[in-house]
Amino acid sequence: MPLSDLTAEELLAYRSTAEEPAGFDAFWAGVLSGPPAGPARFEPVPTSLKTLQVYDVSLPGHEGQTVKAWFVVPAGSTSPLPCVVEFPGYNGGRGLPEDCLLYASAGYAHLFVDVRGQGSGWRRGDTEDLAPADSGPQHPGFMTRGIQDPAKHFYRRVITDAVRAVEAAKAHPLVDPARVAVTGISQGGGLTLAMAGLVPGLAAVAPDVPFLCDMRRGAERAATGPYQEVAGYLKVHRERVDGAFHTLSHFDGVHFAKRASAPALFSAALMDTTCPPSTVYGAYHNYAGEKRMELYRFNGHEGGESFQNAVRLRFLAEHLHP
Repeated sequence: MPLSDLTAEELLAYRSTAEEPAGFDAFWAGVLSGPPAGPARFEPVPTSLKTLQVYDVSLPGHEGQTVKAWFVVPAGSTSPLPCVVEFPGYNGGRGLPEDCLLYASAGYAHLFVDVRGQGSGWRRGDTEDLAPADSGPQHPGFMTRGIQDPAKHFYRRVITDAVRAVEAAKAHPLVDPARVAVTGISQGGGLTLAMAGLVPGLAAVAPDVPFLCDMRRGAERAATGPYQEVAGYLKVHRERVDGAFHTLSHFDGVHFAKRASAPALFSAALMDTTCPPSTVYGAYHNYAGEKRMELYRFNGHEGGESFQNAVRLRFLAEHLHP
């Protein structure tokens, strides 16, 4: 696979030209105003996992709508633990409890959260998207669902769900709220950056090959993956280019990164045709907190896979077990 974007040296110099929409902070303050619509429910689930205890979670997300998650802790846990909140990649879901072994096996509480309406592409999910009826025409997929208006866009609901999930984790008696980290790969990495910009007091964040960053460049450069949905939509709706990217700018990790303060571990891949590395570096260079990058020079969107898992666990140990 050839290099898909800029060289490693060019990435160090690249800076995003993404324009922040006026009223970005006010938009999100309005979206997130008010407390969650009730507490999350954690129901114990019997499994064959002898060293782990699993809970089926139902938490109130956007407009109180139910979002599903798994909460997994080391068996026999009785005192508060550091916690890792994780979000899945595009069109994946929480899967099965047997998919959620890594972080609890390392001694953390782990909340793995569905993305509404997804979970039928590569790993199952269990959360429906109760979208507004007037979301307008869209290209197949999720990126252009409600693209005419930031207040109706799909990711407004998803990011609200994600914030409520982090709040639910912090409120659980088996979680130390001062030691909560957020992570995810691809779409999960984009949601991680949103949490870094919206949720105060996170101990660490780890966005891997993050999607939803520098989105206009992504739509112009990506040869595979969901950025192509935006390009496909604009191929038909030629007159809506500026309006579409104005809407998407409200959900762009480049802008959330400016507001972040938690220590961050990023990763990118030079041969990534789904999330071109320059889009990742656009967010990385804007990130206001302590940060580091793991760059995989001969990988595509799979990134570091298990190698990055090991790097991430060392990073989390550094920041969650001071």
